Amino acid sequence: MNKPLRIALTKGRLEKDTVKLMESLGYDCTELHEKGRRLILYVPDANLEVVLAKAADVITYVEHGVCDMGVVGKDTLMEMNGKLFEMVDLGFGRCRFALATKKDYPFYDGFGVKTIASKYPNVTRNFFEGKNMDVDIVKIEGSVELAPLLELADGIVDIVETGTTLKENGLEVVEDIAQISARLIVNTVSLKMRQQEIESFVQKVEEKING
Repeated sequence: MNKPLRIALTKGRLEKDTVKLMESLGYDCTELHEKGRRLILYVPDANLEVVLAKAADVITYVEHGVCDMGVVGKDTLMEMNGKLFEMVDLGFGRCRFALATKKDYPFYDGFGVKTIASKYPNVTRNFFEGKNMDVDIVKIEGSVELAPLLELADGIVDIVETGTTLKENGLEVVEDIAQISARLIVNTVSLKMRQQEIESFVQKVEEKING
């Protein structure tokens, strides 16, 4: 038997949704349900080795070829811009990138350089470059909603699911930037070396999603 294909999954909700998808393809995911603290698990009937990692690390592992495939949110892909193939939009983990400000704040008025707080400086930079707007970007690791409330920033670029957190903090969406969902990514060399196995897996996933 060939050595297993290795797939990195983003821990948490995307992991759960991916396991559900794999089970719907008929794979036995017992090990993934009974993982304990283990981070590398085996799906025998698919000859798949599953690695559980943080989103940014999923991209790193796939890009460097230690994992053949990965499941990660489009948000992390947009921020990290790795050299890999984005194969399938898996359709779960849906949300969006949006620009938000304090309610009724006239963000696009005036000519001064605006300050934007975000966990995603590259996404933010690309968005405003597309508008030919100069902005100062402040990277925030925690609750980015605090930045406009503390008057550190004029606005934020963040992931919005329902908008409830924004509303509860007196913020509102000014503009949507991009739709986000989970993507199946593949290492560029793996796709050449193990083309048949990877394409067979990708095809099964696509048929299930589109079926």
